[in-house]
Amino acid sequence: MRRQVFSFVFFIVVCASLAKAKTPVVRTHSGAVSGVATSDGGVVSFKGIRFAAPPTGKLRWSPPGSVAPWKETLKADHFGASCIQGPNNEFLPWTKEFMYVTPVSEDCLFLNVWTPKVSAAARLPVLVYIHGGAFTSGSGDVPVYDGEALARTGMVIVTINYRLGALGFFAHPSLTAESQHHSSGNYGLLDQIAALRWVKENISGFGGDAARVTIAGQSAGAMSVADLLAAPLAKGLFSGAIADSGIGGRGVPMQSLAEAEKAGEAFASAKKATSIAQLRALPASEFAKPAGRFSPIVDGWVVPENAVTATEKKDGGNDVPVITGFQANDAALGGPRSNSAEEFRNRATKVYGPMADEFLKLYPAGSDEEAHKSGVDSGRDRLKAGMYLWASKHAETHKSPVYIYYFDRAVPWPAHPEFGAFHSGELPYTFGNLAIFDRPWEPVDRKIAKMMMTYWKDFATSGGPNDALVPTWDPVDPSKPILMRLGADSGPIPVADPSKLDFWRRYFESPQSKDAGPF
Repeated sequence: MRRQVFSFVFFIVVCASLAKAKTPVVRTHSGAVSGVATSDGGVVSFKGIRFAAPPTGKLRWSPPGSVAPWKETLKADHFGASCIQGPNNEFLPWTKEFMYVTPVSEDCLFLNVWTPKVSAAARLPVLVYIHGGAFTSGSGDVPVYDGEALARTGMVIVTINYRLGALGFFAHPSLTAESQHHSSGNYGLLDQIAALRWVKENISGFGGDAARVTIAGQSAGAMSVADLLAAPLAKGLFSGAIADSGIGGRGVPMQSLAEAEKAGEAFASAKKATSIAQLRALPASEFAKPAGRFSPIVDGWVVPENAVTATEKKDGGNDVPVITGFQANDAALGGPRSNSAEEFRNRATKVYGPMADEFLKLYPAGSDEEAHKSGVDSGRDRLKAGMYLWASKHAETHKSPVYIYYFDRAVPWPAHPEFGAFHSGELPYTFGNLAIFDRPWEPVDRKIAKMMMTYWKDFATSGGPNDALVPTWDPVDPSKPILMRLGADSGPIPVADPSKLDFWRRYFESPQSKDAGPF
């Protein structure tokens, strides 16, 4: 009987110890949170941690407020709500792995943490990921962003939510009048900055080093990274930046505050609202579908001027090491595609104006087939050249290095080979999440994933993406038009043919390119 009692007590103690090991607790400035360990104990995740007050009611279209403290330990075992957005439908090439998971709500300012070591003594590099989605969709809970694999490399990974669409980027004269900074419209960016402040204040308890925080983002997330590089409010909140699809040329044209306010008045009129109070009284679902252009603007406070041009100036913006790059088929994402040689020539005349004849000599369109090839080639060269030219100017005016890349590995997809190395197709590799996709991955894909994660880990650790286990990647040298090719064959390659690079250099310096974007 004694032996049975002893065995039972021992069993209870062991179970309690295991339960405690599975639910590590971290104390944040707002309260304690408990996480969930993987079955092998290699990574602990903390999901759905609130980093700002719910931006609802009178706080709709206000800077993010402070979190109300909680007394009981928060079980951070599931994602918080995704921010208000449209239907979560797949549209090729973006399958379910690129879609958000949790239901949407206006109360959505949550972040998630993955860490390999819950110890303040660990002082691991931190990577904060900002999702893409054209500033109208996306979430920190998207499956391809799962941080477990990256965390296993020895980093703390954080994904965040931020307000989207009209709820995140609506400007209006009345809102500007409310603001002590005489600003409105960049609430989504302010959410990102609030999340970075939370990281600075709390990440040490999760094993992170607040002095080594790298921000990273893709697509709209990359544009956010560019904006944060230029934002005075973000100074000191990060030590490195990765902009994936990407920074180049003159950047995406940004509305001024006056232009955005005018658009905001039209939006309010369409909602039959004569005051901000009436707009705030509308249900959040009224703002789910995009209706107009909602994205970061030059408001004079959060973003003092166009982010890309600002970071080209001497000491402009936050001087930290930067990685930026593009995928081979990124250019296929935006702009009309020409279906014939005649359409291609007409479009060239419209886009390149007095430089059209020179453009067509470099990218001829004597036949429909030739025009198609020239469309692909010119799109890629435009992106690569614009990125290199921005990086060269930034390197000349800042102390920190810039690294640029061109990713050309296509996700193996027999059913849809036409997408190639599509926009977002690099994410399964950079997050090491090939296994969640039903694709016929090859050994080279796993090799590339390991390489990409190594580069990101090294960059977050030291500000340079170099390691003895991966190909050497040199920073941009304005005297050498070279970039890093990443894929099955990785290594330095020329940005473009010299005559083509010269064309793009003159084009991006011309008035004709004032509306040039990265895609």
